[in-house]
Amino acid sequence: MDDKTRIAKRVALELEDGDLVNLGIGLPTLVAQYLPAGIDVAFQSENGIIGMQALPDGALPSADLTDAGGAPIGALPGAFAFDSATSFGLIRGGHLDVTVLGGLQVDESGQLANWMVPGKLVPGMGGAMDLVSGAKRVIVAMTHTAKGEPKILKRCTLPLTSVRSVDLIVTEMAVIQPTAEGLVLKEIAPGVSVEQVKAATQAQLIVSSAVRVMPLEA
Repeated sequence: MDDKTRIAKRVALELEDGDLVNLGIGLPTLVAQYLPAGIDVAFQSENGIIGMQALPDGALPSADLTDAGGAPIGALPGAFAFDSATSFGLIRGGHLDVTVLGGLQVDESGQLANWMVPGKLVPGMGGAMDLVSGAKRVIVAMTHTAKGEPKILKRCTLPLTSVRSVDLIVTEMAVIQPTAEGLVLKEIAPGVSVEQVKAATQAQLIVSSAVRVMPLEA
């Protein structure tokens, strides 16, 4: 199992029946493929759709039906589209149950940096600022390191996405929960030790007394 699949499978276990969920660009979009049986959630994209799904096999893509990153998607029966103002009204109004976002860095206080790539020209953070500030629960789905360098730091060195702390960090190595006391290591991936997670993490980790092996199936 590759790292992205492991992360997506673990994040999918956090979703509950009836949730309204936003999936960020990239890795988070994989989460929709691994929903546990019997769990029915509605996926929202900030460009204006609720009820999106992966483009079915054999279906022709439409330039008018895409996710926030411009990738082609399908729509479930009963899905509906709306303008950007309505979409961000939902987000800013606190109506999203969960948002799953990628991350470049997360720090000891749980703050996220996920939009400014060093050396790259980007137009801005898009909807990430609103999603982190407005969703009831924020899950970061990201690889634990980048080119061998930790992404979970004492302090973010990139611009922050929001002043709000995220609720959960899921990587291919671990599940970590930001708390008022610091980052709590809750789970480790199969075949990964606590010491390996610590070595790949710049931030100080509080190891839970009940740390367990990361489940990947419901």
